Amino acid sequence: MDMSAVFSHVLPPLMHDPVMFAVPFFLLLLTIEWLSARRLAREEAERAPAGAYHRPDAWASIWMGVVSIFTSGVVNFAALIAYAALYVYVAPWQLPVDAWYTWVIGIVGVDLMYYVYHRMAHRVRFFWATHQAHHSSQYFNLATALRQKWNVSGDVALRAVLPLLGVPPAVVFASFSANLIYQFWIHTERIDKLWRPIEFVFNTPSHHRVHHGMDPEYLDKNYGGILIIWDRMFGSFQPEIFRPHYGLTKQVDTYNIWKLETHEYVAMFRDAARATRWRDRLGYLFGPPGWTPAEQPAAKQAVRA
Repeated sequence: MDMSAVFSHVLPPLMHDPVMFAVPFFLLLLTIEWLSARRLAREEAERAPAGAYHRPDAWASIWMGVVSIFTSGVVNFAALIAYAALYVYVAPWQLPVDAWYTWVIGIVGVDLMYYVYHRMAHRVRFFWATHQAHHSSQYFNLATALRQKWNVSGDVALRAVLPLLGVPPAVVFASFSANLIYQFWIHTERIDKLWRPIEFVFNTPSHHRVHHGMDPEYLDKNYGGILIIWDRMFGSFQPEIFRPHYGLTKQVDTYNIWKLETHEYVAMFRDAARATRWRDRLGYLFGPPGWTPAEQPAAKQAVRA
């Protein structure tokens, strides 16, 4: 089989990524929400009012999103080639790209893989070191949705399960783009709880506010992307019972985007380097965030959300 023909069929041009077309709408909605907030860039003695923007925080989120577009573009392009090889040479069958059921399988499958990786990213420090950047803002607004990680290799690797099972690579990436676009609007305090059937099936602003909460009741809950049914099925669901406090359990008080993205990697490898036993080193790397050896005081815990 001519691989060049296969690649031309399954590899859409980079700029055809639906996320790229959605960016102007992201910025428009972000601007509307920002302008509607009553107190822009104001330091508050008490908690920030619902939906508030703090200018340095919002700009940090926006620039983290800009860098993420480029880093994820490079990784995703390489992944498309790998996915195409899995789909053509390894998958036991190839689902037709123009069949409706292929798209249903793709969208639901990507959402399930997102849930699995997202839960793992909160429970394994090595992956949390990448994901924590998204949780580092103490504000919850549409700018926070753009505060994305720069290393997407973990979830890209997990999604390889789908082309391995015969889902066309173009469907996998389009489904993930739809998943990412969907999650933009749920980063807001401007929308209250929705109609109960919607709240039961789909991820909503109310559910996602819980996910970004640092309160003990809200930690490690509501991992879903589009669907919240995975959390209901696998015991990680928590309804919103009060307005969350946002950010990490140990806040990172900086707007330097490099530090926001990398500080947990630095802390993790420092902890591992200081450990005297290999099992402790592995624990610091692959244990849950905040893990310490049982015989040592938990004085230096990883920041969590």
